Amino acid sequence: MNIPGGRYGEASWTDSSGNFWLFGGTAAPSSTADNYFNDLWKYSAGQWTWMGGTNQYNQAGVYGTMGTSATGNVPGGRYLGVTWTDKAGNFWLFGGLGLDSRGYGEILGDLWEYSGGQWTWMGGPKEALQNVPGVYGTQGTPAPGNIPGARDVAVSWTDKAGNFWLFGGYGYDSTGALGNLNDLWKYSGGQWTWMSGTNLANQPGVYGTVGTASAANVPSGRSEASGWVDASGDLWLFGGNDGKNGAVTTFGPLNDLWRYSAGQWTWMGGSNADGQIGTYGSLGVAAAGNTPGARVLPTTWTDSAGNLWLFGGNGRDSAQGQGDLNDLWKYSGGQWTWVGGSNLVGQPGTYGVQGKTATGNVPGARLGEPAWTDASGNVFLFGGYGVLDATQNSLYLNDVWEYQP
Repeated sequence: MNIPGGRYGEASWTDSSGNFWLFGGTAAPSSTADNYFNDLWKYSAGQWTWMGGTNQYNQAGVYGTMGTSATGNVPGGRYLGVTWTDKAGNFWLFGGLGLDSRGYGEILGDLWEYSGGQWTWMGGPKEALQNVPGVYGTQGTPAPGNIPGARDVAVSWTDKAGNFWLFGGYGYDSTGALGNLNDLWKYSGGQWTWMSGTNLANQPGVYGTVGTASAANVPSGRSEASGWVDASGDLWLFGGNDGKNGAVTTFGPLNDLWRYSAGQWTWMGGSNADGQIGTYGSLGVAAAGNTPGARVLPTTWTDSAGNLWLFGGNGRDSAQGQGDLNDLWKYSGGQWTWVGGSNLVGQPGTYGVQGKTATGNVPGARLGEPAWTDASGNVFLFGGYGVLDATQNSLYLNDVWEYQP
């Protein structure tokens, strides 16, 4: 039986037929090196198929000619890049932390398209060099020379018109300085446009008033946040790590909630200070005071009604704990509901019998796992980094879970 190896931070997509795809990720490091994948997998009808890339760690990228697809092209091994799916069902990949065309490990800024079974290098450098700045141009104006600086753990969205959006992450600003970013970009018609935020790293947020949009509002520079698009096409952003507004070596998890609509940011809830614990309330009961604790790298998805669902990540629980989480939340009608999982960090999984649904089943606490939704609205999770069972420390996982709302 085919199955990808344990990993986290992989890129993922869902195609027009509802099949799930994943690329790359990172496995447990050896004593001398990190271990990055560049394998491509498809999950369909309950089975995995290895579709491309290699079964070896730490492969350099094969870029070919920019704009030209070829059978031999493949991105280098990497993790924590961002992805989109266009209207034609093609997959797109940007950046991450991994290996360039020379096999050098660095933060990447390359853009790829996967279509018709082949990869095409679409833009950005094939050689990842330190301190190479982003080219921002004029805010609001697309230009062929514009390009975001190399980065990882950014947030991506696809809007109703099929345009790609990119926010923040950890990478290089307009001066070549490395840090947490709060720039917002749109990719449309083959060109990048700097839409909002600053072109400098490690900037504080401008929150304004909860629920009130303003041209001056902007989230702080951050990485490892999560995002989704609602039924109206607005972009939403939750949490992440702002490194305590510039001290990038310090963990500063957030639980602020933002919406981007009609060119303006609105602070919608949560705190404007980092490190906040969760307010869970009663299981299954929505309340205005409920909010998930501050965290990084949770998994998010939206259901057919446009509600947000959020699972796990690494952050704060209800009792001052800091660690991996397995709580499940729904955001609907402006309120959070704690739907399942534990309100404490570090909880092991309860697996039950493979293939059989049970009320007590729950994945262990984890972060960095992809999720996808099938045509019936059921949600699937794959792997991540977290807790397997009561006898194990945190591991790189490769388990598949189905959640039936």
